[in-house]
Amino acid sequence: MSLQEESTSASPRISGSTKRSEPLRDRSAPGKGGAALTIVYVWDADYPWDVRTEKICAALAAAGHDVHIVARNKRRGPELERLPEGTVHRMPSWRWAGARIDRALSFPAFFSPRWRSFLDSVVRSVHPDVILVRDLPLCPLAISVGRKHGIPVILDMAENYAAMMKETWDAGRQKWFDVAVRNPKAVEKVEAYCLRHLDHVLTVVEESSERIIREGLPAQRADVVSNTPSRARAQHAPARDYFAGGPLHVVYLGLMEIPRGVAELLDAVALLHGQGKPIRLTLIGGGRDEAIFRERAARLGLDGVAEFHGYVQNKKALDLVAAADVGVVPHHANDSWNSTIPNKLFDYMAVALPVVSSDAIPCARVVRETSAGEVFRSRDAADLARAIDRFFDPTARRMCGEAGRAAVLERYNWEVSTAVLLHVVATIAASRSRHLAAATLR
Repeated sequence: MSLQEESTSASPRISGSTKRSEPLRDRSAPGKGGAALTIVYVWDADYPWDVRTEKICAALAAAGHDVHIVARNKRRGPELERLPEGTVHRMPSWRWAGARIDRALSFPAFFSPRWRSFLDSVVRSVHPDVILVRDLPLCPLAISVGRKHGIPVILDMAENYAAMMKETWDAGRQKWFDVAVRNPKAVEKVEAYCLRHLDHVLTVVEESSERIIREGLPAQRADVVSNTPSRARAQHAPARDYFAGGPLHVVYLGLMEIPRGVAELLDAVALLHGQGKPIRLTLIGGGRDEAIFRERAARLGLDGVAEFHGYVQNKKALDLVAAADVGVVPHHANDSWNSTIPNKLFDYMAVALPVVSSDAIPCARVVRETSAGEVFRSRDAADLARAIDRFFDPTARRMCGEAGRAAVLERYNWEVSTAVLLHVVATIAASRSRHLAAATLR
C-alpha cells in the first residue's frame, strides 16, 4: 500500500514482552559483523510502491542482505527489476488470457495455485534463508513453500486482517467477490492456522502483539517493527510559525473509507465553520468511498473550505502535511483500529503538527503518553470539533507539536524499528542454520 493506503506504525517493544514501559534492549545489526542472508519478501500487490515494503527491504539491503521482493504484476511490468531495496520478481503475465482475466487470476487468494507456483519458483531460484510474507492473504502459501524447502517464515502483520474485513462488511462496502476471498470468518480461521505454523510474527504496535499472544502465539515469537519515520525527517522538518495568522489548516492523510471516520471529520469542520471559526481542511488520498465524502462536503456547504486532493505521490503528500497546522486521525475505535496504528500519526508528529485522534486504543495511547495532541470520542463529530477547537490557540499548537516531534526523535523512529527487524531476521535465520547443521551431523 502507498502512504495514503496505510495503517501501519508503532512503538517498540522487547521480544516476548507486552510491558510498554520497558526500554528496548540493544541489538546489533547482522550486517555489522554478522552473516549476509538471502531474504524473500512476499508482497501481494504491484511493486513499486508500498511504504512499509520499501522501508523493510531497504533496511535489510543496507545491512548487507540480498533481498528479493515477490510481487503481483497487474501493470504487466518487467518480470525482473533491480532496485536499491532489492530485486523485484514480478508474476509472469498470462498474455494469452487477456488483461482482465490475467488480473483476476493473479488475485492474492489464500489458495491460489498460481501464486504458490510463482513463489516456489523464486524460492528454488534464489535459495533464501528466510521468507517474510506481508499480511495474511499469501501467508498460508508462504508457509507451505517454506515447509517444502525447509525455510523459516516470518509474517509481517501490518493489519488485523480479519477485523479490517469485518469493518468493511459492517460499513456495507464489501464487493461481491469478498464473500469468497475476504469473508471475515474465513480470514479468522486462516489466521489461526498461520499462527500455529509461523516461525515469527512482526506486528506494528504492542496491542497487535498482545492480541495474537492471546490467540495462542508464544510470546517469544512476536516483535514490534514499527513503520515510523526516520529521525532525519523530524530533524530536518522546516521551522513552524505557530503564531502566523490565517485560518486553522487541518489535514487528513489516508484512505477515503467510512471506517476511517472521514464523514465525522467533515461534520466537525462544518460545525466549526458554521460557528464562524476560520478553518480549512485538506484531504489527501483516494479510496472506495471518496465520492461519498465529496458529496457530503458539498451538502454541508464546505466548498472552498474542504479540498480533496485524491491520490498523490508520497513526497507531495508529505509536503501537503507539513504545510498544515493540525493533523487528524479520525478512525473508528473498532477491533481493527484498536489493534493497529496508522502511519499518519507519526508523519504528523515528525513535522511538529499537533494531533487530534479518536480514542482508538493504540493511537490514543501514543498521543496521551507523548502529549502530542488531543483525543476525542470515536464517531462523535461534536467531540471532534471540540478537540480541533483547542488548536485555534497557537500556544497549544506549539506545545503539542513540539512534544510530538521530540517523541519521534527519541523513540518513535525507524532507526529503533530497524534494530528490532535485523535482530529478528538474524535470529530466525541462525535457528535454521543450527537445525540444518544438526540434521547433517545425524
